[in-house]
Amino acid sequence: MAINLVTKFQPYVDEMFTTESKKELLTNNDFDWTGAHSVKVYKVSTSSMNDYDRAGTGTNTSRYGVVKGLDATTEEFTLKKDRSFTFAIDKLDKDETAQTLEGATALARQQRQVVIPEVDSHVYGVMTAGAGTKATAKALTAENIYDEIIAATNTLDNAEVLETNRILVVTPDVYKIMKKSNDIIMNTDVSAEMRLQGVIGNLDGLTVIKVPAVRLPKNFGFMVAHPCATVAPAKLEDYKIHQDPPGISGDLVEGRIVYDAFVLENKTKAIYYQALPTT
Repeated sequence: MAINLVTKFQPYVDEMFTTESKKELLTNNDFDWTGAHSVKVYKVSTSSMNDYDRAGTGTNTSRYGVVKGLDATTEEFTLKKDRSFTFAIDKLDKDETAQTLEGATALARQQRQVVIPEVDSHVYGVMTAGAGTKATAKALTAENIYDEIIAATNTLDNAEVLETNRILVVTPDVYKIMKKSNDIIMNTDVSAEMRLQGVIGNLDGLTVIKVPAVRLPKNFGFMVAHPCATVAPAKLEDYKIHQDPPGISGDLVEGRIVYDAFVLENKTKAIYYQALPTT
């Protein structure tokens, strides 16, 4: 005798684990791309100091020194990333999957699992490539991790980078090494709001955030950065759900995002990147 056992499907989706973006802590939106695809920023030089010629016996026409002009050059930032996606959800598919294939939910999933990781990876790649200091790649251990982080903060100090709001970015593996270091005493007493933004603690004035290695460049060790160095605009974020468009019985979901990231030439020293040896 054959018996067909009942198979029951639950209205539940086995979602993939995802991590919220932390790039807002590391970057700024100081420039406005409204009405433009490129932005030019001036870089203005300064004048050197001189010994004041009090007696007026020097060869200069001015007792203050030789009069020179200032240079005013520009650097141009042109948005290069114009990305999109689309998918359709048939009405019967939506009905016969207990509404788990639903437009708004699917769109949110697309943003969370595809769009945000792509943008994050691009921003972190631009920052590490544009870092003003790229330390020689080396293996990080519990014995040397603290010294390497201090070397990074010392470099930023000597470059006169603002001491407040500096961020230390680590991978979960590097954070594990930090926890084993006897030299590191990290203050983990951070507010709930900061934890929601991805902050896990503070170390010697650095705000520590942990980013999955999959969103970071290969062989990433750690990065110390000030948000003043990197501009990360999202000029256009356009997401739409069309109900019953021509040719489709159901929902058509479309999305487009125009974004990029730029490291300012005069602020590259506000980024210190430590890579791991190539394996």
